[in-house]
Amino acid sequence: MIIKNREELITSGQRARAIELIEAGISRVLPSNLMRSAVQYNRRRKRLSINGQRYELSKGRVFVVGGGKGSGSMAAELEKIIGPDLITAGIINSKSGGDDPGRIRVVRAGHPVPDEAGVKSVREMLSMKARYGIGKGDLVISLISGGGSSLLPCPVNGVTLEDKQAVTQLLLRCGADIREINAVRKHVSLIKGGGLARFFSPASVISLIISDVVGDDLDVIASGPAVPDPSTYQDAFRVLEKYGLLDKAPQSIIDFIRRGGEGLEAETPKKLRNCKNHLIGNNRMALEAMAEKASDLGIKPCIITSEMSGDTGEYAYGMADRIEEGHYKGFGALLIGGETTPTLPEHAGKGGRNQHYAAVSMLAMRRNAPPWVVASAGTDGSDYLADVAGAIVDDRSLACAETAGLDVKDYIDRFDSNTLFKRMGKSLIITGPTGTNVSDVLVYLIG
Repeated sequence: MIIKNREELITSGQRARAIELIEAGISRVLPSNLMRSAVQYNRRRKRLSINGQRYELSKGRVFVVGGGKGSGSMAAELEKIIGPDLITAGIINSKSGGDDPGRIRVVRAGHPVPDEAGVKSVREMLSMKARYGIGKGDLVISLISGGGSSLLPCPVNGVTLEDKQAVTQLLLRCGADIREINAVRKHVSLIKGGGLARFFSPASVISLIISDVVGDDLDVIASGPAVPDPSTYQDAFRVLEKYGLLDKAPQSIIDFIRRGGEGLEAETPKKLRNCKNHLIGNNRMALEAMAEKASDLGIKPCIITSEMSGDTGEYAYGMADRIEEGHYKGFGALLIGGETTPTLPEHAGKGGRNQHYAAVSMLAMRRNAPPWVVASAGTDGSDYLADVAGAIVDDRSLACAETAGLDVKDYIDRFDSNTLFKRMGKSLIITGPTGTNVSDVLVYLIG
């Protein structure tokens, strides 16, 4: 059972079905399931197969590095598949930490703001090259999943962890999208933007990647530690300029990016000849599992998109309008994936984009004919707040809130949806850390 408080949330048959769809989607993209689907190992021939591509492991040694919310679980499954004896050493940074699988050490690091534990662990990963003499013929397997940008911090010389924490917080709060945030983070990091793969050259680097990024751009997922970087110092500077952060971001970061734009600091690599990257999981897989579950329940599904983006509230109102206008006539389950970007007021309350989406939907959907249910959840189990994945509402939620004397619009305007739903009850979706991350999944059950 993925949703821990499902009995509290199931106040109707329609809500029960929405919960089943959310659980089916998350289950499909759990790292253990994704790894077993994508990775096979022939012990007799010492041949590794990833998404059908074969790699010989008989000549050199195997090392494992990486990070992300799902990377600890990926490491555990990798050891089951190929066996710990084949791995010389490994270090993984994960949000939840956990028991080490065997040869691979799993370190708990900070997310969404990087911390000192993450920095120390990344430097230990890099130190393995000299310690073990990693070189040509050796293989470095990189396990990457969503959240890796924060969980794999390694600031360039002259930039402190506190500087990176400060600029990360500014970027998260100003409405910058993930590509813009990563353009900055890549250029003040030693390993992002292809830096990790460049560091371990001439050893071969194979990355197994679970995407939390709309469009599955490999250079964006975890800021692309083993992927050539198309962004430049000029791009990073323009992001800071666009959001008015040139007088707010730490001066060390502004100065470093300026020097890079003048050619005084090495640019991120634009080509990497020692790398192969394999996408093994994404949001679309979750939506397809949800659609299959809906069909099993006798509900006709429609996957609208796995690339939802834009302002959270605007997207919720746009969906309500399209439903009212009959755009999805004949379908009972509307399935959406991706990641919206809320713009926070100066003094925001408690919440996350999924809770905010559900709260806005209470107002946006009030003109739609009942019955309906809207459920929105982060597949990682953390909707900015660590203890809540999202929220579920239905055609009766607004009346319940008003009867309790709650001004829903006021809570929305203050971005205080978590407080709203705690006072309403029977709304917050609780999963705990799921061990995966492929962005968000949304369910509309209509009619």
